[in-house]
Amino acid sequence: MSVASKESAGFYLGTARRKLDGARSALENGFFEDASSRAYYAAFHAATAALATRGFSYSSHGQVIGAFNREFVHSGTLPPDAFAKLQRLFADRQVGDYSASRTISRETAERGIKDAEWLIEAITDLGENNQSSGRR
Repeated sequence: MSVASKESAGFYLGTARRKLDGARSALENGFFEDASSRAYYAAFHAATAALATRGFSYSSHGQVIGAFNREFVHSGTLPPDAFAKLQRLFADRQVGDYSASRTISRETAERGIKDAEWLIEAITDLGENNQSSGRR
């Protein structure tokens, strides 16, 4: 991994962790839509970090989600539920941020936070495993 890729990945993982903290805070304060939105952005930035480790950079959510699926799920690097979690988080964020007829429940927000935590941990572990194996 190039120095620039490593720096970008570190930046995006840091952003992911801050978004996750924001999601937890929103949940504690009863703002379930905001919690879901922040959980999605935590996962989105983690996926962006993973892609940066392979030299990829995209400008849209759809591109990031699709490339993440191709590079990390279809390749067998991460289990299929990694993509399912990211897709569900995106859908929940759409409801939380834009729906006039549906709301996000506490349970949905809690599940979103757990899914984002799992994705961040899985992607962090990938980076650590690549470094310890000498992969660059």
